[in-house]
Amino acid sequence: MATDRKLLATNVLAFDTFWKWLQGHPNCILSAGTPDAVLYDDEDFHWHFSVEEDSTLLLQVLRGKAMIGELAITARNVSYVQSEAKGEEEYLFECVAETENEPVTAYHFTLSHDYSAEEAPAKPGRWVH
Repeated sequence: MATDRKLLATNVLAFDTFWKWLQGHPNCILSAGTPDAVLYDDEDFHWHFSVEEDSTLLLQVLRGKAMIGELAITARNVSYVQSEAKGEEEYLFECVAETENEPVTAYHFTLSHDYSAEEAPAKPGRWVH
């Protein structure tokens, strides 16, 4: 029951919708990670998106052309994405995977603003905030 109440207090998105929107907001990413590791933004870093041949999604953080870290995402395991405010300019997006026992956060992203359907580009591009 606690999970149901949490879902009501957050925005819930399909992963595909979130991922398409996220690609337009790389400069808004503050951190990205899994339960085991987190990549943090820095003014010298930039975020790069790509797709592997097996459909694994990659989010890389780079300094110039040097890779600092990489997050490999298996989108088919993500059931939905939920977001909630963590401060005035900090929003947590949790990519939730349904398991037999309970939902678990497989990946998480912190951005400087929340999702807005009005800003969702028809195709990936970059938004500047």
